[in-house]
Amino acid sequence: MWYSNGNIMYDSKPDSLLPLPTAVFHILITLADRDRHGYSIMQDVAARTGSKVQLSAGTLYSSIRRMLEQGLIEELKESPDPSSTDERRRYYRLTRFGKRVAAAEVERLTALLREARATGLVSGM
Repeated sequence: MWYSNGNIMYDSKPDSLLPLPTAVFHILITLADRDRHGYSIMQDVAARTGSKVQLSAGTLYSSIRRMLEQGLIEELKESPDPSSTDERRRYYRLTRFGKRVAAAEVERLTALLREARATGLVSGM
């Protein structure tokens, strides 16, 4: 099945986007629990990874632009934080399709780990 974002046609099968770039996967994980603005996404990724992954502004916003085009995330019209007074902030939300793609990536990574364990490359956890 195909869908259009208004400009480009995309395959709506989650597997068609796999494997995901590392930055994209981290952004999807970060948006899974709540809507966030760009700087909050950068902070959350760093916190979740113990600062092992730190997204630069360039990487973050080029990833966000591509993710918007692919229908993985959407930009909110209004801030979900009523106390926010910074009109420059853009907030993003994970779409249903984005959740399906993230789940497909988790399945792919789980299968890779299972294969690595089966060969004895890594031990079971």
